[in-house]
Amino acid sequence: MTGGPVIGVFALQGDVREHAHALTACGAVARPIRRPAELDDVDGLIIPGGESTTMSKLAIEFGLYDPIAKRLADGMPVYGSCAGMIMLASTVLDGRPDQRSFGAISMTVRRNAFGRQVDSFEAPVAVSGLSDEPYHAVFIRAPWVESVDPGVTVLGSITRTGADGTTAPHAVAVRQGAALATSFHPELTGDLRLHDLFVRMVRESR
Repeated sequence: MTGGPVIGVFALQGDVREHAHALTACGAVARPIRRPAELDDVDGLIIPGGESTTMSKLAIEFGLYDPIAKRLADGMPVYGSCAGMIMLASTVLDGRPDQRSFGAISMTVRRNAFGRQVDSFEAPVAVSGLSDEPYHAVFIRAPWVESVDPGVTVLGSITRTGADGTTAPHAVAVRQGAALATSFHPELTGDLRLHDLFVRMVRESR
């Protein structure tokens, strides 16, 4: 579809192709972002699932960290899934000492909170603003949100026993202004509702 918003996908690591396909299906123009100059022509950005410490390292090495941080500070819409959620957090628990995040959402997240790769699971999550039908969410070495500051809206939570052995509800979908994040991977499900929500957020910001 022509005339749709141009949305970049952080393409140095992670589920780039899957997010690009979902964006295209929602009427957006998807562009891989590997260099700072490529940020100049996008209306929004997705930071995909992958490995957050690797993403942090590569963003710095390829000169993308500061340009992305500036665009986000200037209000560019952004959506982070799984590792992308970690990259958007203001505080990261259980991360590497040299790991950097963008602080686009005032929240504290815990890496690998639900356990390791073998503890990956799927579960229904009711996400505010999508519909009455729960979202079939895929969690792979997923983070959860430990706490949020005022101004952050929790869109969805799940009750699960974490790696620390405790069972409690934890936020897994949040929004603050033009920044959206989920612990799970919508790009792996074929359910386009979250991508459609983000595309609408980008359209409204133009």
